[in-house]
Amino acid sequence: MPQQDLQLIEKLARQPVEDAPDRIVYANGWGAHGTFTVTGDITCYSCASVFSEVGKPTPVFTRFSTLADGQGTVGTERDVYGFAVKFYTGDGNWDMVGNNTPVFFFRDAHRFPGYMHALKRDPDTHRRSPAALWDFWSRSPEAVHQITMLMSDRGRPRTVRHINGYGAHTFSLLNADNERFWVKFHFKTLQGPGHRTGAGTSGDDPREPAQHDLCTAIAAGDYPRWKLCIQVMPEAEAETTAYNPFDVTKVWPQADYPLIDVGILELNRNPDTRLAEVEQAAFSPANIVPGIGFSPDRMLQARIFAYADAQRYRLGARFEQLPINAAKPAAHQPDKDRTIPPVADGNPAKPGAGAAPDHRYRVPPLTISTRYDAYNDRDGNDDYSQAGALFRLMPADAQARLMDTIAGAMRDVPLEIVRRQLAHFHAADPDYGHGVAMRVGLASDSSQKPQAAA
Repeated sequence: MPQQDLQLIEKLARQPVEDAPDRIVYANGWGAHGTFTVTGDITCYSCASVFSEVGKPTPVFTRFSTLADGQGTVGTERDVYGFAVKFYTGDGNWDMVGNNTPVFFFRDAHRFPGYMHALKRDPDTHRRSPAALWDFWSRSPEAVHQITMLMSDRGRPRTVRHINGYGAHTFSLLNADNERFWVKFHFKTLQGPGHRTGAGTSGDDPREPAQHDLCTAIAAGDYPRWKLCIQVMPEAEAETTAYNPFDVTKVWPQADYPLIDVGILELNRNPDTRLAEVEQAAFSPANIVPGIGFSPDRMLQARIFAYADAQRYRLGARFEQLPINAAKPAAHQPDKDRTIPPVADGNPAKPGAGAAPDHRYRVPPLTISTRYDAYNDRDGNDDYSQAGALFRLMPADAQARLMDTIAGAMRDVPLEIVRRQLAHFHAADPDYGHGVAMRVGLASDSSQKPQAAA
């Protein structure tokens, strides 16, 4: 009788739930273990144990991913690439959760759900909708900076070993005297240039080239490496900058805040089990350690909640006790003896045990003024200067590829939306707007003024 075949019942019951549910975004990913080693002394800025002495190693797990694609895509598409690093420090886990670009499409977290709806597949047709995506971007003047990066050569990295990683948001560092400094994190690839300007390269695995390349390189001992650098701004200077230093759609000029070398990230071990490591790895910018803190960046403040909440939905309330997510020192797992059994280490909960002491690090309160505490997302923001400067930094052939790519992506997009977006390109740089307009057959419309954003 089938109901008496307990082995069959167990097999049938386990099969539908044996995989972790996909992430809503950044679902298609690849990862590896490695080490971060300090090469520069920044103890004057941060008392974080991970930076405590030159030469100190810290184990890490890094996950790369594409923003829009689901599982099983090849990983060479034009997209924003996720770059997330989990540092297993002596004070607990620090998650640096960023992208391969130093900015994002918008600065107001209220727009994030709408962007996800525009980015993902249409629920009726299950097809991507360029019209929906460009409609969203065209109503977001601040998006033109990120669009310029995405549609340029860097939007198609040769491999994930060749991408840079950026925290993008402004974070804070605190030193032993409790002085606060604002900071931007940069991971600079040491693999050399690696953008795709054609259809691909020889030797690609047509099924999973990104995963194949990363795993093969590590297995061969060709360990990918990145240099971690920071930009540092004294706390008080945030009050006097001409731009909002907490606006994730903008970069800090390196002439004003030069890069400071901190250390080397090296990936040197492939995962043993993709499900238990790459897919169950759960990152959240809420995971910080003493010496590292947050900022008034509105997008960052939203992500502090949203990322951990999404992982609870995807992996369960005890996701932080999965081996890939667990802090190395047991002292930094304060929930271990609570009444809900841990999911990872197999130890039963102690009956009647009360809550363990809460040892989590609490960031000192921000002392920022009302200039950034409450501001209008649209009023007084220069959303075009940095995008125009980026366009003018590109050589002519790169500018041409950028504008060709944009024109191709706008194919079949309604003219009303195209015209609205052309105004943003023209506001960033007249040649930028005119070049795209020529390519979409609307040269006479390239100089119109941007419409008010929705």
